[in-house]
Amino acid sequence: MKSYLISDNRDTHVGMRLAGISGVIVHERDEIIKELNESLEDNEIGLIILTEKIYEKIKYRVIEIKTKKKYPLIVVIPDRHGFKREGDFITKYIKESVGLKI
Repeated sequence: MKSYLISDNRDTHVGMRLAGISGVIVHERDEIIKELNESLEDNEIGLIILTEKIYEKIKYRVIEIKTKKKYPLIVVIPDRHGFKREGDFITKYIKESVGLKI
């Protein structure tokens, strides 16, 4: 299984390359969707890593994929500036996804 990074940040891309994870740097929404779709078609990719800014641009597409597919795993990581989300973003994410109050 391979991991694949879709980033908008050169520093994150270089850091992941040093860890042996390949990926691309993209900025426009159309490019991001294209790269995401291509990575979904590659059966060797088991983990797709998105930087937070990339995720924000294609949030609804990622949620759609996560609800319909179990594989590959899609995770969001901070870039070199850290997370811009609020401290309780996991609780909010669960509420939005499942509809449960925690």
